Amino acid sequence: MRGAPTFRPVHRQAEHWAPSASLETLRARAGLVTRIRAFLAARGVLEVETPQLAPVTATDPLLDSVPAQPFRDGRDWFLQTSPEFAMKRLLAAGSGPIYQLGKCFRRGEEGPRHNPEFTMLEWYRPGFDLEALIAEVGELIAVAVPGLPLRRDSYRSLFAQHAGIDPFRDSDSRLRESAAGLAPDAADWDRDALLDLLFSARVEPHLGDGCLHVVTDFPASQAALARTRLDMQGDRVAARFEVFIRGLEIANGYDELCDPQELRRRFAADNAERLRRGLLPVPSDERLLAAMTQGLPDCAGVALGVDRLLMVALGKTRIDEVMAFTAERA
Repeated sequence: MRGAPTFRPVHRQAEHWAPSASLETLRARAGLVTRIRAFLAARGVLEVETPQLAPVTATDPLLDSVPAQPFRDGRDWFLQTSPEFAMKRLLAAGSGPIYQLGKCFRRGEEGPRHNPEFTMLEWYRPGFDLEALIAEVGELIAVAVPGLPLRRDSYRSLFAQHAGIDPFRDSDSRLRESAAGLAPDAADWDRDALLDLLFSARVEPHLGDGCLHVVTDFPASQAALARTRLDMQGDRVAARFEVFIRGLEIANGYDELCDPQELRRRFAADNAERLRRGLLPVPSDERLLAAMTQGLPDCAGVALGVDRLLMVALGKTRIDEVMAFTAERA
């Protein structure tokens, strides 16, 4: 018979009993959630709930899931980084347009703009292409932040403007030279890690000044679960976009990959990269692959950070200003 579990006490300062967000902000938060639900309901998008706790999780090496052991046998399950996998199973079952508004979890995410537990709005639109979804994302954001014009730029053009490099054609050594001084060990980073560093340091601070800034045509290596295509220069790019306001990423949308064999290949590539980085591999979600084999409809989907949207709407600079209790005060 197994012994009683061992608990390590966590010191919680008594003076941190109060919420970090004001009651006025929490009322504004409740109002935003109500308006989001009304916006999607008016467009015939069905609200769904999927498990926040599951035996599989994202393979993406840039995402670190929070493990949990809900059963007495000690099997590792995971709090979900996104409801994406389960929602796609609903789409394959014929759900039609759906959305989910709820908590997601990512290990190690903390700081002025991050909390390990956060609120995400994710919705999927069968029959939509990226253009239709970008338009709808703009309309939904206007529910919280009205009057902002929409501006579009490609990933390549933004790098040329703000970093003076071509992220598709310039050499790795050129990227390392540009990244010098941004991180102490950047000389040892791979290409995608360097591009992420340069994008966050050189490009992001310039995005979304007085507008909804939509960035398109990311490198195909950053497609995640999006389709890929060739751009006008003949380079393969991801069919996805990100939306920024005042230097803050608000949303990330995909023309969703529907090919189960390609998805299996990407899962394997993710795990190879995880091993290269010294991370544990993650089992492929065989139920998602089976659902996609049955038939995932052509669709576009997007994830939007509700906490960040409220930060922008209220002019806040820290995520703890819009959440009742961050991890620090849990």
